[in-house]
Amino acid sequence: MARCLAHAHQALPSGLWRFNLNDLALGWVHPMRLPLLQACWPELQMKDGVVVWAAQGMDVAQRSLRIAEVAAMLRQRGAIAGWRDEPYACERPVEDPCVARGETLFELERAAFRWFGFMSRAVHINGFLPGARMVCGRRALTKPTDPGKLDNLAAGGLPAGEDLRDCARRELWEEAGVPMSLSTGLQPRGQLRSVRMTPDGLHDEVLHIYSLTLPLGFSPSNQDGEVSEFLSLDLESLTQRLQGDAFSIDAAAVVAWGLMHAQALSDLRT
Repeated sequence: MARCLAHAHQALPSGLWRFNLNDLALGWVHPMRLPLLQACWPELQMKDGVVVWAAQGMDVAQRSLRIAEVAAMLRQRGAIAGWRDEPYACERPVEDPCVARGETLFELERAAFRWFGFMSRAVHINGFLPGARMVCGRRALTKPTDPGKLDNLAAGGLPAGEDLRDCARRELWEEAGVPMSLSTGLQPRGQLRSVRMTPDGLHDEVLHIYSLTLPLGFSPSNQDGEVSEFLSLDLESLTQRLQGDAFSIDAAAVVAWGLMHAQALSDLRT
């Protein structure tokens, strides 16, 4: 279990450049991307390992518009893939983003967040059935990230302006067909931060974890084409698949988090 959590929070590689909005450190950019970034965003200042976006006097809307223009140019040049037309909120840094939220500094297409190394948020729901079983979904082969890997009952990034609980309940319906009347039983189970390098850039995300006990006989049904099948796993099968790296990194961390906390173990033994 500790191994799953360690995989989700890895040390940053050396050589990354800090991305600052004025004096606020927000992200990390790979040095090989700096020439392209400079070409698309000539007013940036680059010196001593820091990229500075001097945006004094700009409000949230103006900052959002400018960085959206840059992201669109990067997309046109093939640097950003998997465009979703869904903005995330980039927050003012706080001491511990797992327990507090910063104000929104700008909004940006979610596919661009890893390119700049900005922190995002997501919801993950562990689903439980009576008889000590956890329900897990398998990511569709068409998913841009981790196709075919096992996932939680439902999970998804937090769009700008959406409440965390509302997001979790929406994802439960879209990915597992859980009706709103049933998702009222959703229970918060804490937060963890996932940080690691990916081919798209730095993945930095706070995972907001929930659990939901499903009624006996409930059969999940995917609504949005993002899940190919659901598995009902007992504790032994769950542990074996975690050890065999069958889960996506973040989903494995969320399952491990659940199994290492007394309340979630109680959920599993219901």
